[in-house]
Amino acid sequence: MADKISITICGDGGCGKSSITLRLVRSQWTSEYDPTIEDSYSVTRTVDGLNYYLSLTDTAGQEEYRSLWAASNLQSDAFLLVYDITNAASLDGLQWFLDMIDIEAENRVEENSRLLREKGAKVRGRREDGWKFPPIKIVAGNKCDLKDARVVSSKVGWEWAKSRNCGFMETSAREMVNIEETFALIVRRVVEARRQHGAGAGSLPHQPHFTSKGHTPNVSGAGVSTYQMPASMQPNRQPSIPNPLPPTEKSGFDDDNNNSYVPWWKKVFCCRG
Repeated sequence: MADKISITICGDGGCGKSSITLRLVRSQWTSEYDPTIEDSYSVTRTVDGLNYYLSLTDTAGQEEYRSLWAASNLQSDAFLLVYDITNAASLDGLQWFLDMIDIEAENRVEENSRLLREKGAKVRGRREDGWKFPPIKIVAGNKCDLKDARVVSSKVGWEWAKSRNCGFMETSAREMVNIEETFALIVRRVVEARRQHGAGAGSLPHQPHFTSKGHTPNVSGAGVSTYQMPASMQPNRQPSIPNPLPPTEKSGFDDDNNNSYVPWWKKVFCCRG
């Protein structure tokens, strides 16, 4: 049976959250902007040879719906925080969502401590007993096909995400750039967090396996799509994806010196700017 992973997509209105979601689920894209209050989708993906059932919540970006967002979406395994590279304010707007997620992360630590006190070490890592894993945070700079309109450079977005212990990708829902890759990254981060903070913490028997056969999009939106890492993104070392990032890592941009190794996901920019 496929392991379930819940993902909330959040960010300001108009940054492309629904477009990213529909690209993944239905391989559809529309240029019409229809503000979302909240929509739910589900899709199955195969990552590293294992099936995962992704429960996606596409949330409202308008401020009048913020109270609804905080009340119903903070229990997710992961959060995809989307901004528009042509709108600098949309990047700053992610801070509100991050603050809410960080508060939730603290609450999970406190709840786990209570469980350990009351029930002992046997509950560690057992979701059925109420154990909660740290939320995964990935920042996505969307609309990177709009090169001439870009106002947030790849480096600015990456550094903003890194300083807040988030992963980073750039995407284009219109051109379907890095859509599958972004959700594969989320799955890997969630799986790694469950191993590191679960009952078997300290022993990670399975590490992500990367291949070079490309990926097959889910054209119908109803079946199973298999994602495999393109050869150009193969890591030279250490296939695991750490979270948060070690502070000594380089970004892979031209003004980084002595950059002998760049983890694969840092190369996943659809364009530089």
